[in-house]
Amino acid sequence: MSEEADAPSLLDLAEDLYGLPLGEFTASRDALVKQHRGSALARDLKALRKPTTAAWVVDLLVRHETEQVEQVLSVGAALREAQASMSADELRTLTKQRRQLTAAVTTTARGLAREHGLRVTEAVAEQVQATLTAAMVDADCARAVRSGLLVAPLETTGVDDVDVAAALALPQALGFEARAAAPAEAPPRPELHVVPDPEAQERARAEAEEALEAADEELARAREAREEAGARVEELEARGLQVQSEIDELRRRLAELESTSEDVDDELGEAEDERDEAQAALEEAEAERDRAARALTQASR
Repeated sequence: MSEEADAPSLLDLAEDLYGLPLGEFTASRDALVKQHRGSALARDLKALRKPTTAAWVVDLLVRHETEQVEQVLSVGAALREAQASMSADELRTLTKQRRQLTAAVTTTARGLAREHGLRVTEAVAEQVQATLTAAMVDADCARAVRSGLLVAPLETTGVDDVDVAAALALPQALGFEARAAAPAEAPPRPELHVVPDPEAQERARAEAEEALEAADEELARAREAREEAGARVEELEARGLQVQSEIDELRRRLAELESTSEDVDDELGEAEDERDEAQAALEEAEAERDRAARALTQASR
């Protein structure tokens, strides 16, 4: 096989370049240009543009969260097919659901970028979400996103055509599908060995004795508190009996007073009747006297 046949293609090299951390892109591209100096490949490599932050985040998402991106693109394709037959209400519901999905995936993208050492600003997050929305609305935008070779974010109103080529690293990227990144290997766990400690038993005994002593002290305090609480209960019980006795005496006295009050009420009623009768007799006597006085006056004339 010839050396030329074994040489990597521009697309293969570009895929590797755009999968690197953003800060390493320029130096790695220039190293490849130097490596292939004097060839047409070097010229094409030199023309590869460094991606914007938003484009790099989308490319990162495509490689590290491939399943989520495939879900977005699949939902977008299904919605585009169904859109023509939908009512206005259905379209509004669809638009809301689409925003929710792209917002959720954008949140994932921000976390992923943070894991790779890049803090995503709100402005960049908006460009990422706009790119995902464009991928759901427009089939060419979807293919561009899936390539993992974006150098600029995408945006569409769903009416005008999108200049997808201007957002891609190279024309042949449209239709290319970036490989999913291999999952990060977990760091090897250190081997643990039990090292005999001749003083361990003595330390354990001392610690157990200290714990027992502390427990005994705590038990003594608890018993003392229990005795104090018991004495207080007995004192309050005795006081309660005394108060109850006083209450019973007051109730008995109240009953006597209520009975006396009833007797007084009865006697008062009788006295008032006698008073009324005496008043009537008095008034009758006064009237009789007045009549006698008038008769005497008349007889003396």
